Amino acid sequence: MKNEEFRCSILVVDDEENMRHMLCDMLGEEGFCVNSASNGMEALSILDGNSFDFILCDIKMPGMDGIAFLKHKDEKFPDSTVIMMSAYATMDTAIEALKLGAYDFISKPFKPDEVLLALKKAMERERLKKENIRLRRQIADMEKSYAFGSIIAKSRAMRSVVELASKVAGYDTTVLITGESGTGKEVLAKEVIIQ
Repeated sequence: MKNEEFRCSILVVDDEENMRHMLCDMLGEEGFCVNSASNGMEALSILDGNSFDFILCDIKMPGMDGIAFLKHKDEKFPDSTVIMMSAYATMDTAIEALKLGAYDFISKPFKPDEVLLALKKAMERERLKKENIRLRRQIADMEKSYAFGSIIAKSRAMRSVVELASKVAGYDTTVLITGESGTGKEVLAKEVIIQ
């Protein structure tokens, strides 16, 4: 899974040096820009000056553990998607992490493909969120410009129909709407009546 869509940045937070090193090497080879921290406090200080698309965080660490880190991270840096990891976590711990905003949970020991799959799903979720935001903005812009009730017009001909219908809707008069079958005359008539 080469990270070719865009160069994602990942912060790996784990107190085990071998685990950090392995994850950093593996993710670097996959095209990610990777940084690491040995505990939650160090991770928060790194986040203070940087932003990361994704954070892989161990739960059991000395000082500030992963759950405490997750609580602090969401207060100050809510935009990063967090995937929690642990060899010691119970189902309750995993559920708590997910309730606190973690996207996913991976049990150690794991295969590299499990981490890559979790990241791929998280990347797809982020892509869909951005696409959703873009589409909502686009619809809002269209509704502002060329909307009449539930009708959104895009073509020049429909825009002129919408403009005329919105003008006519303000008058107490009879209106004749003509056109071929299936063109939406009833929908337009209902909107003229409602307005």
